[in-house]
Amino acid sequence: MGAENPRLASPARPHRHIEEAAGGPKVAAFFDVDRTLLAGFSATAFFQERLLSGRMAPAEMVETLRGTLGYALGRTGFSGMVAAATAAYRGLSEAALQEIGDEVFEKHLATQIYPESRALVRAHQDRGHTVAIVSSATPYQVEPVARELGVEHVLCTRLEVENGAFTGRVVKPTCFREGKRVAAESLAAAHDLDLSESFFYTDSIDDLPLLEAVGRPLALNPDARLSQIAKERQWPVRRFHSRGTPDAEQLLRTGLAYGSLLPSIGLGTAVGLLNRSRREAVNVIGSLWGDLALAVSGVDLRVEGEEHLWSQRPAVFIFNHQSALDLPLMLKLVRRDVTGIGKKEIERDPIFGPLGRAAGAVFIDRADTARAIEALQPAVEALEHGRSLLIAPEGTRQKTPRLGRFKKGAFHLAMQAGVPIVPVVFRNALDALPKDALVVRQATVYAVVLPPVDTTGWTKESLDEEIEAIRRRYVEVLEG
Repeated sequence: MGAENPRLASPARPHRHIEEAAGGPKVAAFFDVDRTLLAGFSATAFFQERLLSGRMAPAEMVETLRGTLGYALGRTGFSGMVAAATAAYRGLSEAALQEIGDEVFEKHLATQIYPESRALVRAHQDRGHTVAIVSSATPYQVEPVARELGVEHVLCTRLEVENGAFTGRVVKPTCFREGKRVAAESLAAAHDLDLSESFFYTDSIDDLPLLEAVGRPLALNPDARLSQIAKERQWPVRRFHSRGTPDAEQLLRTGLAYGSLLPSIGLGTAVGLLNRSRREAVNVIGSLWGDLALAVSGVDLRVEGEEHLWSQRPAVFIFNHQSALDLPLMLKLVRRDVTGIGKKEIERDPIFGPLGRAAGAVFIDRADTARAIEALQPAVEALEHGRSLLIAPEGTRQKTPRLGRFKKGAFHLAMQAGVPIVPVVFRNALDALPKDALVVRQATVYAVVLPPVDTTGWTKESLDEEIEAIRRRYVEVLEG
């Protein structure tokens, strides 16, 4: 099988094994979820959310712990554990659990998707393969992940529902061990899939039946026993480090990235004093910090359309807001003669508040629309005096690559000052630092700078249409 099933490719061609396989829908790519698509365990996040939000009754908590302990001690099987955990759902509406599942995904799981796994799914989809999630978890844990990744087929453990409410019973067979193989074979029969040419990605020895049933088994982040079997059978093995517990190098690099602001401030201040120029001080601080922070953290910024950064200035530079790294990324790109607009809370930050004020940044209260519009007047004056603006029109960071709704402030400013809009599209800044994370992970971040958009012919009546046209360009780049 080793000769017919090549190892996962080198970093230069991470999807070679997919590119070299046959294309088309007869080839399937099956993905486990926990520690394969996601770092960690979806069931843990689901349990914690229900417990901490007060939506878990004491009886459910007791039964869940009892079932889990019994399974861990070998006193009951997987089906028994699931039955014990879900018995307390009897009478609960399925819609309520679906709502909780969506909430758990948004709060806890969205940022835990491995970027590498996201890319694997996309690579299979680009080859026209039939992609399926096959998991022992329930639909309420798995389906939000499938929707995010655009995966049509979900094979998982189902709970019995009658008249929209749970009966407290589990649909058998559960999708575990041999049950995963049975589920995959059923999908193959229904869609005429060729399992001998198909892929299965998993971390667990429990999934050995399905690994043996496909022609292209791949061990991702494997446990010790699967790692040994993969070695013996020469199955491809790959480990991801972009999510989960950071290692010592990632912690060190992150500390250096945060610390790089201090020497940047020191050198920029010295330059400003020597040249008696606040603007020059701000220029040196911003560009140097952007360079240093990204270099020491191991973030490699690749830019397409770099010429558009300089073709027309001043300008309003807009960017899709994926990460706390967006600011140093934009500073590295734009480099000089810029200021920004940020939320009022940043002004109270002991470091970025004074730096923002020194750079002429405008801080607005997003909860007070009338005052926010009034507060933007200094930004118009900055544009009129030759400084560009950096603005994220979504207003807040997104947890996934999906684009949020654009607010109008940036576009009003550009129209009022008569300057162009320069759209900057970050394809994957959240690979390095997703929302709510503190540790920067090494990554290659791709940015596309689109040509400047002339705003001189815009009117208030046409503004919504102009904004939507720019947003469509973002979507095209992100989906391309």
